[in-house]
Amino acid sequence: MRRPGAQRIVSEAFPAPAVLGTDLIGVPEGAEVRLELSFESVQEGIWVSGTVNGTAIGECGRCLDEVRQEIAAPVQGLFEYPDTRSAGEDEDSEDVFKFDGENLELEEVVRDAVVTSLPFTPLCRPDCPGLCDQCGARLADDPDHTHDVRDPRWAALQSFINEKES
Repeated sequence: MRRPGAQRIVSEAFPAPAVLGTDLIGVPEGAEVRLELSFESVQEGIWVSGTVNGTAIGECGRCLDEVRQEIAAPVQGLFEYPDTRSAGEDEDSEDVFKFDGENLELEEVVRDAVVTSLPFTPLCRPDCPGLCDQCGARLADDPDHTHDVRDPRWAALQSFINEKES
């Protein structure tokens, strides 16, 4: 373990934990997630790199249809040995994680990789027109969908037109 340069390649499938994504899109709990990782011993700890693969499911941010997206997110991080951190070093570094010397806890690294690879606003297709803001109709089903909307500031004048027509 503490021999710099030693390396191990691991390919593993596991069920997704409860939170693997955002509120709009994520890998459902229990769905298969595949890790293909390289563990390399370095002076400071264990350097982990590779990819996490899975299928995220969510809803389109415009029309609310289901969205499925394949994920192939890069994973990387340094798991430092407990006795290697200097007193002056930044403990909140983005790619540095705690390591008890025995077990690597990969959940945080995998979650960070998946969340950052997901779209902020998932779309069913890039040109999705969304829903009508007046009635909620799907605009993809009826591209010519319109409403006769009158400006409420002219409502008083409309009563004069109605009286004249009567």
